[in-house]
Amino acid sequence: MDLPIDFINRTQSLISSDFESFKSVLMENSPVSIRINKEKTDLQLAFDRVPWCDHGYYLPERPNFTFDPLLHAGAYYVQEASSMFLEQAIKQHVNPIQPTRVLDLCAAPGGKSTLLRSLLSDDCLLVSNEIIRSRSYILAENLIKWGNPNIIVTQNKAEELGTLTHFFDAVVVDAPCSGEGMFRKDRASINEWSVYNVQNCATRQQEILSDVWNSLRPGGIMIYSTCTYNLEENERNIRFICDDLGAECLSINTPD
Repeated sequence: MDLPIDFINRTQSLISSDFESFKSVLMENSPVSIRINKEKTDLQLAFDRVPWCDHGYYLPERPNFTFDPLLHAGAYYVQEASSMFLEQAIKQHVNPIQPTRVLDLCAAPGGKSTLLRSLLSDDCLLVSNEIIRSRSYILAENLIKWGNPNIIVTQNKAEELGTLTHFFDAVVVDAPCSGEGMFRKDRASINEWSVYNVQNCATRQQEILSDVWNSLRPGGIMIYSTCTYNLEENERNIRFICDDLGAECLSINTPD
């Protein structure tokens, strides 16, 4: 794997002596993980559990999911285990038992939305938004398969949803990013990476966050995530949310 020299230098400055271990992991295939739809099946698998998700499992190898009717019936969803960590943020900072309005702003293809729907009670409303029309169709299809009526699929800009003043109790922003976390899964993403793209993504993320911020009620929860490692798109954007938008940064308890 030929990593860009700028990526190497920047990442080494963050994790120093751990970089070689990090690089060796990038050479491996991504683990395969799925999340069971508890509303459709009580299927119990004899595989390793994803420790931060009650219904997540690691599979020993990647089957041909296309030929499995259970996938098309919405009995489970194929999702990166790291994305399932959203469950911890919801459980620790959002009360899904109470009637709650949740926005998944950048929702396609639907992994986080199906997870949110499984965590929320039937008195809650989930709005799953995807601005790109072709991806919004995939999102709607996956949510239909998952099977819960308390979902609205929209195709709007963040600034348009931001006009719903103080409407949502929680907003999930899994922001479009420079994709550093995709290197292992999608080798083509390595060639698309650049420092310029990192900076451009960080700026766009701040615009998205600012545009949608007004839709969150006072005291509501915003969950911000990326699949990148760099400071610009993560820690510095968290600082932006706190300093410029007036948020308070909350911690998530993560036992070993």
